[in-house]
Amino acid sequence: MAPSRGASAGRPPFATFGVHLPRIREAGLKGRLIVIEGADGSGRTTECELLREHLEIQGHAVVDTGLRRSSLVGDLIDQAKQGHVLGKTTLALFYAVDFADQLENKIIPALSAGTIVLADRYIFTLMARAMVRGASREWAQQLYGFALKPDLTIFLDTRTELLMHRAFGRYGSLDYWESGMDLGLSTDRFESFFRYQQLLGQQFDWMAKEYDFVKVNANRSPREVHRDVRAIVDLRFDGHRLEEFNRRPTPRRPTARGPSGRRAAPTASG
Repeated sequence: MAPSRGASAGRPPFATFGVHLPRIREAGLKGRLIVIEGADGSGRTTECELLREHLEIQGHAVVDTGLRRSSLVGDLIDQAKQGHVLGKTTLALFYAVDFADQLENKIIPALSAGTIVLADRYIFTLMARAMVRGASREWAQQLYGFALKPDLTIFLDTRTELLMHRAFGRYGSLDYWESGMDLGLSTDRFESFFRYQQLLGQQFDWMAKEYDFVKVNANRSPREVHRDVRAIVDLRFDGHRLEEFNRRPTPRRPTARGPSGRRAAPTASG
């Protein structure tokens, strides 16, 4: 990838997914927007840190962003979720406000300055969560129609068993919301986690085609995953095509059944 002074060279103007942003000239946004998507435990945050270091070594200015980082409502979302009483529509609108605040006050100013914005998740996670909770695809698309289209979206595809293993390794338990307990899928949190991640995976599979994700097998070590992500980013902004990565086999998703040992965390590593 060329130094940051060439980040805008030859790039088409940004576009939104449907709604023109008032007072914003998308053609004046000179930076790049790179999104790393994936479920909790897929290694997104680790990969964002590694990719940021790679880009900065090459001379790029990088700004990172993610969910619940808005100074406007980020803390309110965390507080509201602790009570486990948020309605499905209210939760979706909370996240939309959080994203809109970051878009206006962080993402767009950074892109205007020619900076690379590296997003640890984007609207796609928010859309998947809303659709799993009953929202139609059309409603979710309209809700986030004001979002800028990324230059590149990389999806870290990870087996559900490995997501569970990593959650236990990091937190020692399964999160209420990341297990979909609010949906009433099962009274058992292990079973609910598997079913919820299965439902999210179906929505991500649809969005991967709809929004041109580049999938990376994340059932490997961070070093192996980063090697592929770094190559994809460098190739994309050198103008090459990515068929060789898209043709690589992706991990098979398990069936909707819960784990055979319901109370034993999987022993997979990665």
